[in-house]
Amino acid sequence: MTFLLDDPSPKVRHALADALCGCSSVPRAIILGLAEDQPEIAYVVISRSPVLTDEDLVDLAARGTLETRALIAARSFVSRAVSAAIAEIGGEEEILILLENAGANLSRRSLKRIAERLGCSAAVRDLLLARPDLPSDARHALVEEVGAALAAFGLVQTAIGEARGRRITREACDIAAVGMAGTLAVEELPGLVAHLRETGRLTPAFLLHALVTGRAEFFSAAIVDLSGVCEKRVRSILSGGRIHSIRALFESAGLGHDVSETFAAAVLLWRQDASAGNDSVASVSAALLARLRNARTSSPVNSAMIDLLERLAFAEERQSARDYAELAARQAA
Repeated sequence: MTFLLDDPSPKVRHALADALCGCSSVPRAIILGLAEDQPEIAYVVISRSPVLTDEDLVDLAARGTLETRALIAARSFVSRAVSAAIAEIGGEEEILILLENAGANLSRRSLKRIAERLGCSAAVRDLLLARPDLPSDARHALVEEVGAALAAFGLVQTAIGEARGRRITREACDIAAVGMAGTLAVEELPGLVAHLRETGRLTPAFLLHALVTGRAEFFSAAIVDLSGVCEKRVRSILSGGRIHSIRALFESAGLGHDVSETFAAAVLLWRQDASAGNDSVASVSAALLARLRNARTSSPVNSAMIDLLERLAFAEERQSARDYAELAARQAA
């Protein structure tokens, strides 16, 4: 077999590759020799041979062509190490093959790296967002990519204007992020919070949105991150602390004096509703709206919070109307 590696006829070497590609007892040197042959011969063993180790496949992926990496990505089993190598250097075509391969073992770090490198590709985004193991920070980054793509779409800019399009897509991304925060496991929340802080998304308006929509675990994780106070202490203050300690906590997280008062009021309102057995976004939003509108002084942050609460209250009314209409339709049927 070693002698046949140097046979001048490609047909002979191709026949040798066909005969040996599925065998696990072939000497590794023979398989490596065939893997270095001309493409139509090399591709046979690269795509199927069980003799090739992870180190061999990583080396072939690094030195090979797009077609070589695509064949490695399509193997019946692709280890984490090999998947990580392709995630780092592969182009869109190879990555799509890897993501579609049920036998590819992709780590969360590899998925995040793919999102960072190729999140601008709609096809890659769709496959990543469909995966339940995609890290939350990568998922949010992809949501932002979708928002940016929509805002830059010519039809959207023509229909509603560039500035309004950016505002609407940003609001939609914030709503998606808050919704995402409500579905994550507690241990994943610090990663999402850190990502949102690094990207400038942890604004007072965003935090208020999370608070009034009942994302208590996420809100607590955000305050822990921003204030540096330990998690146990933050939870204790939010669940049973007096208003002065609540405001001091929020101000240590970077919220201004006037803003901390509004946030503290929201926390007390949620406690009141929880003790009464209520869980209404509308009641908390309405009470905060009344408080902000009656404030003697106004600021850009307060105006932003008023606008947010009005939109949340309107969204709640629309959802209630949809629920009522759906119930009425069911009863009529």
